[in-house]
Amino acid sequence: MNKINWYNNKIALNVLANDLENAKNIYEAAEKHVVVGILSKNFETIAQAKSEMKIWADALDNNISIGLGAGDPKQSYMVASLAKMLKPNHANQVFTGVGLTRDDFKNDDIFINCLVSPSGKIGYVKINTGPNSSKAEDAVVPINTAIQMIKDMGGNSIKFFNMKGLQYLDEFCEVAKVCAKNNFALEPTGGITLENFEVILKSALEAGVQKIIPHVYSSIIDPVTGETKVEDVKTLLNIIKKY
Repeated sequence: MNKINWYNNKIALNVLANDLENAKNIYEAAEKHVVVGILSKNFETIAQAKSEMKIWADALDNNISIGLGAGDPKQSYMVASLAKMLKPNHANQVFTGVGLTRDDFKNDDIFINCLVSPSGKIGYVKINTGPNSSKAEDAVVPINTAIQMIKDMGGNSIKFFNMKGLQYLDEFCEVAKVCAKNNFALEPTGGITLENFEVILKSALEAGVQKIIPHVYSSIIDPVTGETKVEDVKTLLNIIKKY
């Protein structure tokens, strides 16, 4: 079974790390309630990525999150390949990449999210987030239909990207309600900051979402060092502990 260290059995953070030392410090600051993101986009080859990610996984009780890189659909196949080889606790995928990543329904080790996007219409999401489909006409479907399709493919959660902070909060709240009805996890992503984090977290939990992984990226990264600020991770954890 998946080994993500959920706080209160329902919340875990997803933040990026600049290097292994930063990752270790983040893991300690979050009291292990985190999957530390390492982006496939940062590596030229799968072999190079596999070697580095294995080191991180060993140091963090396998609590790494193999990322695309700003939701880049071109990274879908690389993420799928790495996930199969490494079996991390968490992986990020575009809609059409979930099945490629799961590959065996008897394997429930990897918690796989599925990227869908705001549609501009409450109750609906865009699912054309893959390498080819993202260039085509928008495929806008009801949230419940999207969830059932993700379940068919073996996914565990909706990654709602790009939230642009609170710009799509109304849409997000409806996504949260439908996730709650389906006992499906939710991962808000894009423009989340120390200032709006609690609003987003509270909105999902009040809607009844059973498991949530907020992604907090650039807003807590030091622009000079490129490292995620450990004190900011502690601040986020303190907010989480209210719930």
